Amino acid sequence: MAGTFEVYKDKAGKFRFRLKAGNGQIVASGEGYESLSNAKEGCSAVQRAAEGAKIVEVAK
Repeated sequence: MAGTFEVYKDKAGKFRFRLKAGNGQIVASGEGYESLSNAKEGCSAVQRAAEGAKIVEVAK
């Protein structure tokens, strides 16, 4: 099952999104946005950025 973006208004009145995996686990969340449309654009930006993204191991 594909993941789902949930867009919601937080207690401070900002719009946020979270990405949930098919099993319902939250795998990513976004910053607070002033408008619903900006939060939705944040979802779209994550979708675009994730497509074909490489996994890079960073050692310290």
